[in-house]
Amino acid sequence: MLTRPYFGIAKQPRGFAALLFVAALLPALVIVPAMLSDLFLGSSWLGSDATKAGEHLLGKWTLRLLFATLAITPLRTLTGWNWLAKHRRTLGLFAFSYVCLHLLTWTFLDVQVLVSEYVGWADVWKDLTKRPFITIGMLGFVLLVPLALTSTRASIARMGKRWRALHRLTYVVPILGVIHYLMAVKKDIEEPLLYGAILATILVCRGLIARQRAVAP
Repeated sequence: MLTRPYFGIAKQPRGFAALLFVAALLPALVIVPAMLSDLFLGSSWLGSDATKAGEHLLGKWTLRLLFATLAITPLRTLTGWNWLAKHRRTLGLFAFSYVCLHLLTWTFLDVQVLVSEYVGWADVWKDLTKRPFITIGMLGFVLLVPLALTSTRASIARMGKRWRALHRLTYVVPILGVIHYLMAVKKDIEEPLLYGAILATILVCRGLIARQRAVAP
């Protein structure tokens, strides 16, 4: 544990919160308009299958933001920048927003519920129950919902120890996300394996930090 923060940055730099907000929002501001432009205006920003490309990019950014949320504790320990802790909620809520966009893209643009007269909610349910990678992805989304809904200070105060127990799901959700990604790509597994390695590294670091804190006087 550091006694001094790196570069003497003991307090949050001015404008950091705004910069983080913009950085987390920017991918969606690029991906969604590009996907809609390809679908309805005939452009080709995302390639020949804009829906799949946009859907996959939104899913990847969900994982990246979940990883960033988990990486806050190792970064605080490494750098001494304890002010990073206040941004976990921001990153977590952005991860939830991206997974919602990912799900909406799959439902309305990929499966085409309410768009195609030949597709209905029964087809969505069939995909959820018959295709394991979609089942796992939906389970991850369902587990993320209560985390997003209880991310407020009021929820923390009201739930007490139960809040901490519930938010241990932050370890489960990204694991399910990586499994979902790995099963979805089928053949080109190098990238999801890389995501899995990054997640494993973060979780190991968090485990070592927790162990160090447990034995510290």
